[in-house]
Amino acid sequence: MNGLLQDFRYAVRQLRKAPGFTLTAILTLALGMCASLAIFGFVDAALIRPLPYPNPDRIVEATESVAIIPRANLSYYDYLDWKRLNQVFSSLDVYHQSGFLLRTATGTEPVHSAGVSDGFFRTLGVAPVLGRDFYTGEDVPEGPRTALLTYGAWQKRFGGRKDIAGQTVTLSGIPFTIIGVLPQNFQFAPAGNAEFWTTLHASDVCGRRRSCHNLTGIARLKDGVTLEAARSNIQTIAKQLELQYPVDNRGQGAFVDKLSSVIFADLRPPLLALQVGAGLLLLISCVNVSSLLLVRSERRKREIAVRGALGASRFRMIRQFTTEGLCLALASCALSIIGARATMQILKAMISNDLLNYMPYLLGLGITPHVLEFASALCVGSVALFSAAPLARIPLRHLREGLAEGGRGYAGTLWRRFGSNLVAVELALAVVLLVSAGLLGKSLYRLLHVEVGFQPEYLATLDVALSDTDYSKEEQQTEVEREIISRVAQLPGVKSVGVTTVLPVSYNGNTTWIRVVGHPYNGEHNEVNQRIVSPEFFSTLRAKLQRGRYLTDSDDASKPPVVLINQAFAGKYFSGEDPIGKKIGDPQLSPKSIAEIVGVVEDVRDGSLDAEIWPAAYYSFAQAPDTYFSLVVRTSQTEASVLPALVNAVHQVDSGIGTLGESTMAERLNNSPTAYMHRSSAWLVAGFASLALLLSVVGLYGVIAYSISCRTREIGLRIALGAQRRSVHHLVMKEAARLTAIGVAAGLVGSLAVANLIRGLLFGVRAWDSATLASSAGILAFAALAASYIPARRAAKVDPMVALRCE
Repeated sequence: MNGLLQDFRYAVRQLRKAPGFTLTAILTLALGMCASLAIFGFVDAALIRPLPYPNPDRIVEATESVAIIPRANLSYYDYLDWKRLNQVFSSLDVYHQSGFLLRTATGTEPVHSAGVSDGFFRTLGVAPVLGRDFYTGEDVPEGPRTALLTYGAWQKRFGGRKDIAGQTVTLSGIPFTIIGVLPQNFQFAPAGNAEFWTTLHASDVCGRRRSCHNLTGIARLKDGVTLEAARSNIQTIAKQLELQYPVDNRGQGAFVDKLSSVIFADLRPPLLALQVGAGLLLLISCVNVSSLLLVRSERRKREIAVRGALGASRFRMIRQFTTEGLCLALASCALSIIGARATMQILKAMISNDLLNYMPYLLGLGITPHVLEFASALCVGSVALFSAAPLARIPLRHLREGLAEGGRGYAGTLWRRFGSNLVAVELALAVVLLVSAGLLGKSLYRLLHVEVGFQPEYLATLDVALSDTDYSKEEQQTEVEREIISRVAQLPGVKSVGVTTVLPVSYNGNTTWIRVVGHPYNGEHNEVNQRIVSPEFFSTLRAKLQRGRYLTDSDDASKPPVVLINQAFAGKYFSGEDPIGKKIGDPQLSPKSIAEIVGVVEDVRDGSLDAEIWPAAYYSFAQAPDTYFSLVVRTSQTEASVLPALVNAVHQVDSGIGTLGESTMAERLNNSPTAYMHRSSAWLVAGFASLALLLSVVGLYGVIAYSISCRTREIGLRIALGAQRRSVHHLVMKEAARLTAIGVAAGLVGSLAVANLIRGLLFGVRAWDSATLASSAGILAFAALAASYIPARRAAKVDPMVALRCE
């Protein structure tokens, strides 16, 4: 211990004597470690930490699957059959997202909720901290209306009352009995920020139809049952049901996968890509610091030789270098942990609240034990690198050479064969990050400029929720919808108002099965997006009518049903024929379902920005109204300025109407989950690339500058013997160009491999995009040669007399 303490004191003293080197090494390493730790914090929260349930690896999502939707919803009757027939689940339950209107002191407020079957929380392994769970059979259609509160809702809305169990709360005009409170740490990401968890009562129209799919199943595997066995068993049941119910269940398959894999499926690729990018930046930082240590070890050759001549063993030297490396690594690690914690919070703050609601696992984001373990591993690796690199290049058998050289340095084989190669590695890694950033940036640009089929500028949106009890009749829903449109249309700056049940650029879903009257039909399920819109919807969007006509106010319940279709619909089901005047209906062609096609509109993107456009059918709101719809308002002024007026106008119609999600269409596009994932990946990788470019250029500058300082005598002799200063300048730039060319060439090869790995994150861009490869190589080459110009110019100005005298 005395020896170690002596080594530590000596290491600190040596580092204090070289503050420039010490600060540069610590900050450079801390920068790379900070990036890696910050991204690892997100990786840990999303991909490493298990879900907060007992034996989470035994919990799976079990739901249906169709050709166009690999993870489709499950119908209520199929759920009952799966539950009865399966041999692989110890329990199987279902849930679906919903919402209620809650009357508060300030008015009516929409609240998010989830409807679940009675054993849902037992399947998860979650027990209430207050009150009780749902009883078995409490979810039957005629069962009691009961609800569990989340801990946050209990505190926020009921003041944390201990006697809350047994109290009644009215949700959308329906009394529910509160039976308990869920644990504070309870989370279920697929349900978002649901505050009320109610029993599922399949008594509505959808629940009474096997063909209506609005549920998602979760199950717990029996002991000893593998995921593959469970998948096989449920798929067999799905095939049996398809034979038993050929009309409703045709093409209905099964999807079974671990719940954790489902929740984090979309996050895994970008997080792993970002972790690789941060790792490359850390590697560049380590290479940079290693170069600094090599320079320093060259200057300490005489010291090391003297110590060896006085009896210091190789182990003693290793211990000394290890101690110095430990001091640098510990300081960098401490600094990086502080920086990583701040960086995590900054990155988390950049996530919208809507997205955070579906990422409850980020609540524990921070310096967790896993992050500390990762930091310790980085620290140990850094110590090994920093202690081994200098010593490996200075063997003790060259003592006489070290003593003879004294304090004079020279550009020996160390720099030419090793030190300069480190810089080439830095440059190659920087090219990889630059190309990745370029591809992701170009992908983001293409994504945000993809054709959406309408003009999003000057569009404001607002979601409206009517009470099912106050507006139970379709006539009431139609009347209040028209009154809301009339009131909003009178607001200053409003040019037109439309209504839709699903806003554009939200999701492909809410589908219906259609059949074309007069076309051959073999029982197949023709699935299309179903949207219910007002007559002014398309004109408000400024979506183009291709042929036929728009919906009109006269298309009401007193008239035969009519429908508009999009180009994708016309191309798929009416290839080579005019769809105007043709009729479509449900698979049974029930009289009430048959609607005449009166127009074809150009494709409006219903799904996410990177999703394909599906066939869509647009029905008249006056003929098929709903209690939940969205307003689309075109304004002549800044759309954000009219949002408060929209809310007030709706509440003037009826204070009991709920409003939520007020936003501009531009915000919806830019802040959508798809756009956020692409934007965050592009910006973070671009940040890594910028830092990598800076570190690489600085590293190259250091190599060239040090090489020149070591070759001062050689350069002086060249000039003294008649060499032109221009030739000296060219000599130095040639060396820099050689290193740059090697680094860029290796980097381009590596970029092609990395680009293939992130191909899933790209949109509208090829992994081998030549423009991106060329521009990234050009940027790095220009920056590297520009950095080399200064030492080259300094070398050309060397005074031969001064150089020789110094030697």
